Amino acid sequence: MKTLPFVKMHGAGNDFILVDDRDGSFPIDDYMRVAAMAARRVGVGCEGVILVQSSDRADFRMRFFNPDGSEADLCGNGARCVAWFARSIGAAKGASMRFETAAGDVEAEILDERLVRIAMPAPRDFEEDFVVAGVPHFIVPVENLSAADVDGEGRRIRLSPRFAPNGTNVDFVVYRQPDCVAMRTYERGVEAETGACGTGAVASAVIGVKDYGLEFPVRVKTSKGYELVVDGRFDGETFSGITLTGPVKKVFEGRLDWDSLDVDV
Repeated sequence: MKTLPFVKMHGAGNDFILVDDRDGSFPIDDYMRVAAMAARRVGVGCEGVILVQSSDRADFRMRFFNPDGSEADLCGNGARCVAWFARSIGAAKGASMRFETAAGDVEAEILDERLVRIAMPAPRDFEEDFVVAGVPHFIVPVENLSAADVDGEGRRIRLSPRFAPNGTNVDFVVYRQPDCVAMRTYERGVEAETGACGTGAVASAVIGVKDYGLEFPVRVKTSKGYELVVDGRFDGETFSGITLTGPVKKVFEGRLDWDSLDVDV
């Protein structure tokens, strides 16, 4: 591979590199170059690399790679961006689509050129302030979000033996009844605070509804100032129909010299 066409997008401040890999030529096992591509200053820079691949059971398949080159089952904001991107390259034929992920099939709808809604997998494996919302999240309610030690405390919890061996994402949240959440996220794979987290927004919202008296739809404010909306139903025991809605934006497109990526830094 000499050059790699890509598109840079962000969803509510969460930024991604998106690649059309329907021909299956992307070297997914070259994790060092994936990480180099995602690195800021020396690469393109992003919080996730997303591939659109062919699927025999859906419109397409989404593959998501963290900035360290590891693969994750799902990314909520990435899924919203990939829906927009897939339509732009013809992998999805209309505003509504279904695509394959490692966390299960996801349905998406492009509401307008800036707003995308996805149906999220049902949250599961609830424990105290913990839930799997496609990927694992631990919720830390705080009173002062700006004073939260997201990197230090987030890293400590992410690496806690309780969540070994795979670790967890960590969301620091302020709940405001009846329907508001403000959040900051320490994201595994990024190993730092991210600008937003879609699965974290869902996790924070469902824990808020289940344990902290919030009501759907829940409005979630990200650290970059964008708003995500989490909606669904809760019968007192089970969640269903969970959706995540928010803004997406194409930032730029380009071509990357794959072989020249610096994998030694």
